Amino acid sequence: MDFYNLPMWLFLLLIPLLLLLKKIIKFKGQNLPPSPPQLPFLGNLHQLGALPHQSFTKLSKKYGHVMLFKYGRIPFVIINSAEAAKEVLKVHDIDSCSRAQLTGTGKLSYNFVDIAFAPYGDYWRQIRKICVLELFSLKRAQSFRFIREEEVGLLVNSISQSASSGTPVDLSEKIYALTGSIVFRMAFGQIFRGSGLDNHQFEKLVRATESVMGGFTTEECIPYVGWIIDRLNGYHAKLEKTFRDLDAFFQKAIDDHLKPERAMEDQEDIIDVMLKIGKDQTKSGEAQITHDNIKAVLMNIFLGGVDTSSITVIWSMAELARNPRLMKKAQDEVRNCVGKQGRVTEDDLDQLPYVKMIIKETLRLHPPAPLLLARESISHFKVDGYDINPKTLIQVNVWAIGRDPKYWKNPEEFYPERFMDSSIDYKGQNFEFLPFGSGRRVCPGIYLGIRTSELALANLLYCFDWKLPKGMKEEDINMEEGVGVSLNLSKKTALNLVPLNYVP
Repeated sequence: MDFYNLPMWLFLLLIPLLLLLKKIIKFKGQNLPPSPPQLPFLGNLHQLGALPHQSFTKLSKKYGHVMLFKYGRIPFVIINSAEAAKEVLKVHDIDSCSRAQLTGTGKLSYNFVDIAFAPYGDYWRQIRKICVLELFSLKRAQSFRFIREEEVGLLVNSISQSASSGTPVDLSEKIYALTGSIVFRMAFGQIFRGSGLDNHQFEKLVRATESVMGGFTTEECIPYVGWIIDRLNGYHAKLEKTFRDLDAFFQKAIDDHLKPERAMEDQEDIIDVMLKIGKDQTKSGEAQITHDNIKAVLMNIFLGGVDTSSITVIWSMAELARNPRLMKKAQDEVRNCVGKQGRVTEDDLDQLPYVKMIIKETLRLHPPAPLLLARESISHFKVDGYDINPKTLIQVNVWAIGRDPKYWKNPEEFYPERFMDSSIDYKGQNFEFLPFGSGRRVCPGIYLGIRTSELALANLLYCFDWKLPKGMKEEDINMEEGVGVSLNLSKKTALNLVPLNYVP
């Protein structure tokens, strides 16, 4: 065939056909996971609903627990069973522990964003070690106890004022503010209290960051024309502004920590710890922790830490409000344990097994991250007999696994007692229950998140009796999952309940 004499339109038509042929030859003889029917350019996007985890769960019933799904041109392998999750997260953990950058942020001029999504390698191992041994160690988490108890006390005082008037309280707003303040103080200390840059402003910035990080750009999904759509809808301008504001916020925090006249607080915050590590590394000649490294860690902490605990407490209170028997059982446990001391402290938590069961059941039924953050495979391996090639993106649908009748009796029912005398835990060793992931990418802040959730829930149960707004019945509580702006599974509507002060 004489390519030089072909009409231009025919030549252009041949290009995608040749690329498709190359792809077919590349994967010939491989046993790839089954996939729903795909459309040109769109892939499987037309089959993706507002809540992807629910869409994947429905599709898996037809196409299997290991499924190939394409976001436009981006191939994903979706894992919907505990057995397959174990193969990925344990058996082939080292083969699938990298992380892909999916939001087009590499085109920005902010190094800390790239660092925050660093793939598996020497840098990632160094930061992981710092997180496990320094930032989120049990000792460090216990040192922040006074912050958690102080902020929960402020929450209780705020609700008590509303209780005297008998008006409903927006618990969703209250609890989001609580967890935001706790994480804010752990990261920054008291440095912004009373200044123009306060935690309320930063919470808004976190929401904006979640908004631009919660999905894929059109350019990533649809080649050639996607970049035009992204520019027309202002996505890149919004992305640039969000990270410019975030960079400025973090830099001011770091600069204020470096001021020689700054009065050191009794408790080191996360920036103090990171700056100290960087200083020690400079003295020893090791790789230095830069300001961009600190900003990257801070961004991951806020994106992963603010919503997780608040979502868990909100869903717990919503489920208890729908089940007065469970609410009374939990309140009786807390009040019998605490007696007349007035507040629940962290010393009391280990004596509240039913509260712990409620948190576990909430994490099973309403995992804050229904889809674990996407992993990227490093080398070829097999899952359930299917070939997984290098550079394949993998997501585990923990929402589907937590509601699978194969592992859970009456899985749609909120039944905390199912964890009584059970060894199943959320630390990543029981693959039917993975709210925090497993393996090398397991969430390092499990203890902090669980402790915050348990303390907040126990105090809400101890300090108040809860009633529904006038004219409302238990079955009227909206339990729909929210679309949200991030990957987290929030309640679609705010939880409004009427508090009544409890007098021991």
